Amino acid sequence: MAQTDEQLAEEYFKSGDCEKAVSYYQKIFKKSFDKRALNNYTSCLIKTKDWEEADKFFKRQVKSDGANATWYFLNWGLMEEAKGQENEANKKFGEAIGAVGPRTDMYRDLAEDFRRTQKTTWAQRAFQRAREVSKNENLYRLEMASVYRELNEPENMLTELLSYGIMFRNAEIVQSMLQDFLKEEKEQALLEKVLYDKIQKSPNEAFYTELLVWHQVQRKDFYKAFLQERALDKRYKYNGTRVYDLGNLALQNKDYENAATIFEYLVKEYPKGQLYPFARRMAIASREEQVKSTFPVNRAEVQKLIGEYQKLLTELGTNERTLEAMRNMAILHAFYLDEKTKAVEILARAIEVGKSEKEFVDKCKLDLGDIYLLQGEPWEATLVYSQVEKSQKDDKLGYEAKLRNAKLHYYKGDFELSKEVLDILKRATTREIANDANELSLLIMDNTGLDSNETAMQAYASTELLLFQNKTLEALDSLNTLYARYKDHSLADEILWLSAKTYMKLDSNQQAVERLKVIVEKFHYDILGDDALFTLARLHQEKLNDKEEAMRLYQQVLEKYPGSIYVAESRKRFRLLRGDTIN
Repeated sequence: MAQTDEQLAEEYFKSGDCEKAVSYYQKIFKKSFDKRALNNYTSCLIKTKDWEEADKFFKRQVKSDGANATWYFLNWGLMEEAKGQENEANKKFGEAIGAVGPRTDMYRDLAEDFRRTQKTTWAQRAFQRAREVSKNENLYRLEMASVYRELNEPENMLTELLSYGIMFRNAEIVQSMLQDFLKEEKEQALLEKVLYDKIQKSPNEAFYTELLVWHQVQRKDFYKAFLQERALDKRYKYNGTRVYDLGNLALQNKDYENAATIFEYLVKEYPKGQLYPFARRMAIASREEQVKSTFPVNRAEVQKLIGEYQKLLTELGTNERTLEAMRNMAILHAFYLDEKTKAVEILARAIEVGKSEKEFVDKCKLDLGDIYLLQGEPWEATLVYSQVEKSQKDDKLGYEAKLRNAKLHYYKGDFELSKEVLDILKRATTREIANDANELSLLIMDNTGLDSNETAMQAYASTELLLFQNKTLEALDSLNTLYARYKDHSLADEILWLSAKTYMKLDSNQQAVERLKVIVEKFHYDILGDDALFTLARLHQEKLNDKEEAMRLYQQVLEKYPGSIYVAESRKRFRLLRGDTIN
């Protein structure tokens, strides 16, 4: 079949036969201009080092095809660079920009070609020339930001991005590019400094403050974000709505102290506002999470929280707005004060008040099931769990009920039934529940069937039930006995890991360290190896104040487990301990 000159040129070029390709490219340029063909032709001239032919060609084409002189000068410059004639190459690149003239859209194409050939400085000059020709300093802001990123000029990059944001009020694009560009900590610190300077100079320009809030939220620095949101709230009369959203973000990210501070600001600032009852409850809930995540849990603080909830109920009444407060009170009574009867009474009252709220009622039933399990009444527990399964069949709450039933089977030693349920959950639910189901399913699969009566696994499951029931000291005695008896069993590292976590909750950190060390030394190759090593390092850093040992252990995480989920955090903590500047 007959082939065109273009097809033959492309075919020979792809096969690396530049001598044949060149002749066809020459035919093409006698007929018309083809930018792709010109790029390939230049590559062939450089490969064959036919400099004399190249000079003749470019001189001829610039003279005969002035409309496309820009592209000839660009490729001529690439050829001069290949010859080692740097000054000549730069001269041609300058002529390429000069040949564009008033066509501002063409400067973008030229700049992209400069970037494609790693001539980023020339790309910047092309964009700058476009601004001069058009007398428009705002032209190509985003493109210039990308160019300055490649040139490693973060200040200029930020200037371009922020100017674009102010001009077009498009925070989403600016945020997206900042996420892509600001990888280094020093660049992030520079952004913060630049934004603070902008806010000082233009206090009435909300864009800079909103961008700073976004940046601080990305860094999970919720207190700094709160200070900025508070200023915006007062200046623009947002009535606390944005501050409330920030408080919820802090709570979701487990920054309980700052979440409480944010909600308490709303309670004080807007005592008659629509958000008041919600902010009041969330302030207590944040303090509650803070108390529950501090070990050992302080009973006096728990009683204080219950008192706060009671004040809330007295002030706002028992109604739809205070249902969650009642539920939280019941959980505190049951799990932290061992007042299970009181908890059941509160939940019964909450269910009656919120009977029209199906999801809330089912949440309360799950809580009731947990309390029945605390009381050693598994049949009552599975009854209410199953009710929620049926009521919320295809929803997250139904899957949660199914998971609790699976755990109940596990506690009772019915591993086969538990695993059947867990294997269903692994395929048919949210990621969080699927992960929990997968973890427990693997534990059962790895540690059953090794001996006929599954004695070790049954004892381990019973111990987990003791922990669920807050019988912590009894559970620790059981774990110590289990390890002495089954130190060569596949469960040995799991027993040590559970012991270490339990001692940490009691703030008995030396005992935790001893268990973790055994995992690191004897079971480092197993699935809990990196968990144990990272936790050991964190204990030395946060509880034992042994900086040198913590650094040594973080270094081991980086070296022994390069694929671990703890690598990024270990590197950050190591650098912090070493004294590096981390903003």
